[in-house]
Amino acid sequence: MIRARVSEAGAALALLTRLPASFADHAAGHRAAWAWPLAGAAVGLIAAAAAEAGRTLGLPPAAAAALALTAAALVTGGLHHDGLSDMADGVGGGRDPARRLEIMRDSRVGSYGVLALILSTLLAWTALTALLTTESAWLPLLATAMASRAAMAGVAAGLPFARKDGLARLTGRPAPALALIAAALALLAALPLGAGAVAALALVTATAALVTARIAMRRLGGQTGDVLGATQQAAEAAGLLALAALL
Repeated sequence: MIRARVSEAGAALALLTRLPASFADHAAGHRAAWAWPLAGAAVGLIAAAAAEAGRTLGLPPAAAAALALTAAALVTGGLHHDGLSDMADGVGGGRDPARRLEIMRDSRVGSYGVLALILSTLLAWTALTALLTTESAWLPLLATAMASRAAMAGVAAGLPFARKDGLARLTGRPAPALALIAAALALLAALPLGAGAVAALALVTATAALVTARIAMRRLGGQTGDVLGATQQAAEAAGLLALAALL
């Protein structure tokens, strides 16, 4: 039992990051969705380490925040950023679901995708800069990285597939219970921030996920891997903004 859970955690790490995971069960698919926040924890801790290293070197909060976001992008290989840009191009430019899905498969990035990346990164950077003026990077980055990947699990469990193929279908739809476990892990990790911050983080993360899911259903007919990536980016930016407002 323990070995299976460790293998599933490795599968989550292998799917969502570029970190080595020799212990991964690559056939785990949707069974690893409960561990997506654990992969997020690895990303969040690396990003926080980059931010704290910058602050130790005397960099201003804005530069330390930029280092953190850069580290997170490198660790994930820009996986979620790619999903956000592809989804933005598809839902913004296509005349029907089939055409929108076709646009999302195009490797080129259009104006909607560029704008989505710029705006989401700007929001996350601004919020993180504000946090780093008074707070350590460790808890905010850990909490938002985990919560945003729990949001991915919720959307993956709740939406049908928009395509007959693609990464989301290959991974499979996780059971709602696995999404609930993912949410519980994320909330537990955020508890040191305080009850108010946990409640705010849960609310804005869930709202970002629901909005993304609703757009995906209306414009695409369901989920794709890009939709899950967009969910993560939207939820993380929203979470950082909420924490910046409270902490």
